[in-house]
This record gives sequence, C-alpha cells and structure tokens, in this order.
Amino acid sequence: MKVEKLLEIIGADFYTGVPDSQLRALCDCLMGKYGIDPKHHMIAANEGNCTALAAGYHLATGKVPVVYMQNSGEGNIINPVASLLNDKVYAIPMIFIVGWRGEPGVHDEPQHIYQGEVTIKLLEDMGIQCFVIGKDTTDEEVASVMNEYRKVLESGKNVAFVIRKGALSYEGKVVYENDFSMTREEIIQHIVKVSGEDPIVSTTGKASRELFETRVANGQSHKYDFLTVGSMGHSSSIALGVAINKPDTKVWCIDGDGAALMHMGAMAVLGANAPENMIHIIINNGAHETVGGMPTVASNINFVDIAKACGYPNAVSVGTFEDLDLELERAKSRKALSLIEVKCSIGARSDLGRPTTTALENKQNFMDYIKTL
Repeated sequence: MKVEKLLEIIGADFYTGVPDSQLRALCDCLMGKYGIDPKHHMIAANEGNCTALAAGYHLATGKVPVVYMQNSGEGNIINPVASLLNDKVYAIPMIFIVGWRGEPGVHDEPQHIYQGEVTIKLLEDMGIQCFVIGKDTTDEEVASVMNEYRKVLESGKNVAFVIRKGALSYEGKVVYENDFSMTREEIIQHIVKVSGEDPIVSTTGKASRELFETRVANGQSHKYDFLTVGSMGHSSSIALGVAINKPDTKVWCIDGDGAALMHMGAMAVLGANAPENMIHIIINNGAHETVGGMPTVASNINFVDIAKACGYPNAVSVGTFEDLDLELERAKSRKALSLIEVKCSIGARSDLGRPTTTALENKQNFMDYIKTL
C-alpha cells in the first residue's frame, strides 16, 4: 500500500512519533511532506511523550492526532493510554500506527521476538481496537476500516493500524545528513582501544553491532561487553547498576543521542549518584540513524550543560579524534563520573553484520567476566 494513500484515508493533519525501520516509508513521507513542523509533524523523545503531546493537540483543536511507533514502544504508552486517554478518564481519541517487529513466523532479532508475540494482545488489553495492514491489504479494506474507526474515535476511544513488514511503500527520497566527519564505528574503535579490558555497556542499534564487529576485527573476546540490543534508553542505567556494585572497576557506557533522550531522567539519577568509576559516552549524530536517519532534537540541545546540571562533575564535547583520544584518557585516569559527548556523522557500513552470539550467551559471558573483577 502506498503510504500517501494511507495518510489520505486517515485524514489527520498532525503526526508525532518515534521512528521505526518498519515504518520507514511513513517516516520518510512525513519528513518529505512536512519536515519537522510543530503544527503537523514532531519526532518526540519516547512514545509516552508522543502520546501526551498528541493529547495536548486534541485538547487544543478537538481533532484526532496520529502517533506512530515501533511495537517496542507499546510499553511506553501503557500509562498515558490507561490513565489519560481512556474513555473512563478523559476519553481522548487517538490513532496509533504500530510497526510490527518480531511478528510470529517472520524472522527478526531476539529483542523483537517476545514483543512481536504480544503486540496485538497488548493493544487489545489497553482497549485499542486494531487492524493489521499487510502487503496484500487493499486501499478499499483500509478505507472501510477507517470508516468504522471514526465511530470508535467519536466515542473517545483509541484505534490502531498494525503494519507488517513491507506493507507500506514510498517512492520519494529523503536524505539525512549532518556536517560531522567522524563515523560511529571509528569512534567505537577508539573507545575500545582506551578502555582495554574494562567492561562496556553499549546501547541498542548499530552501536552494539559495531562494537561486536570491532572485537572480531581485533581478535578480542566479547566477554567485556554487554550489548543492550533492546530496551532503548536504558543502557546508562544498566551501566550505573554495574558500576555501583563493582566500585573498583572502570565501567564504560556507549550511548546514543536518541537513546539518551528517550529516558533522560536517567542522567539525573546518574549525576545524583556520581559513581567515580563510570564513563558515559553519548555518540551524537542528531539522528535515529539505526532505523533510517530521521532527526532527533539532539542537534539543538547541549548534553554537556545538561550533564553538569544533573550533577556530573566532568562533561565535555568533542568533534575530532585528537580531542576524543585526549578526553578518553583523561576520563579513564580520573576517579570521578565523566561524560563525553562525541559529535558523529550519519551512516554506517552497508555490510555491517549482527552479533553471532545469542543474548543469553552475551549475558552469561559478561557476568562470568564481571565476577573476576
């Protein structure tokens, strides 16, 4: 189905969401049509943020907004759906467009398997009526469903379109780029060189994949790394938990700007605890690059000032490998929590692989290594 037709059938004029590779056609279409425009299209920090933003739009306009997300974001919307949107509370109507990663019977990464199994059930449990769009779904079927949905929305309830892999298409081309030259993979290689045998917790997406391949290229063990393949936005909290309980071991966290934004409250908790043995690195390309390159708001904020306001005693931003190496060495040698923001280009190798170990193997190898420290 052409995504332009879906938007025409839905008939909304405000969209907000967190980008998803399964919804790449939708995201590119919205960027091509609106860009980032507070009146029509906003990319928010997390899916709960999107839902509340859309609720505000409805309160101000009386119109029905659309929230788009990967199905992993369903967990982030449970609270606002149940305690804000629900027809037993404020009865705020909303249309959700959900990318179905990990659909049963469709091969996907391990972090998507269980989420894929419960995607429809979670929506139903939240009282959200849903319709699945696949490659063979016709425009007429979607239009018919939308006619029924309008009656549901008028009663103050919510509805959803669940999008199967390859169900939406878009012929337009949107280019995502920035002015920075350092690639994320090279940045990770520099981090690995300085960190030595210190444990590293890495964020979801291509950063963990590049860390895995860096170890392969170096002939190193993967035992040093905990790859947070799912649970976006939580790697710094995982690293904090490790650091607190291994106070004599330097613990590194490789984070991304989109992930750091998703649960930024974690930085306040980190700063308040200020573990002397932790280094928090945010690789900032101002984009949700793993799922296609759609922008985050990280290009317009100052992570260094945020970190200092949260209580980090040391926080710097770097844009060259010379400065990166200098700050990595400084952070490794000092006994104090450090944040290093690294300005990064958008893009990755086209042949970038995925971890060849299972998530359980990764966890066990990491835990076995941590016990020796």
